[in-house]
Amino acid sequence: MFGLGLGNKIVKNLRKDKGFTVAELAARLKIESIEIKRVDQLKLKEVPEPLKSKLVPLFRGDDDHKIPWG
Repeated sequence: MFGLGLGNKIVKNLRKDKGFTVAELAARLKIESIEIKRVDQLKLKEVPEPLKSKLVPLFRGDDDHKIPWG
């Protein structure tokens, strides 16, 4: 459902795979870092919906094409 089996992975592992710290991910999503810390040990499919809908596109890499490389 999330593509590439993201739903069964731990948020902390997905975050680290993308190279984000808690503070960086929170800043990118424009939320408090404590919100990320609360869900860091949960599987992505267990994260409450408003936050999950913000996390999934980041972890899928939907915004990777927006990075200016030069």
